[in-house]
Amino acid sequence: MSKLMTAVRNSDLHSTALGLLQKRGVTVDDIIELVYFLQQDYYPKLTREECRMHIHEVLKKREVQNAIITGVQLDLLAEQGMLMEPLQQMVKADEGLYGVDEVIALSILNVYGSIGFTNYGYIDKIKPGILAKLNDKQSGKIHTFLDDIVGAIAASSASRLAHSQFHAD
Repeated sequence: MSKLMTAVRNSDLHSTALGLLQKRGVTVDDIIELVYFLQQDYYPKLTREECRMHIHEVLKKREVQNAIITGVQLDLLAEQGMLMEPLQQMVKADEGLYGVDEVIALSILNVYGSIGFTNYGYIDKIKPGILAKLNDKQSGKIHTFLDDIVGAIAASSASRLAHSQFHAD
């Protein structure tokens, strides 16, 4: 078989990633609200449709799709108690010193530059919108990886938007 026949198609990864976000309760509209929150003060004429367009472009990136699929799979395994100890307890508790969840998020941010990093740090700290819901331990769901991935998608989309608005004099 050729490499083309055995390789996973980007359209398959994209569909899988979007489906996993929806299955875990995250919509594109949720991410739009995060991007709008991050950028509304800088671009008074910003529309949610502009935010949507940048999110969809970020979601087309294979690195982003891989991060979503990997992170959601790890969260699901943790919910099922299928990770080995002590990893199971660290992921279940979303331990602050674990940090691998942030490393996966950083793989997304690396595609979009330093603005993405600062935006990510900000929303990861204050956890607006869907991030608060994903971070709620009372739900019984484990979103140790997903909350950081969604924050990184929003921050990367905000970075992409900011770069598109920059006009050199």
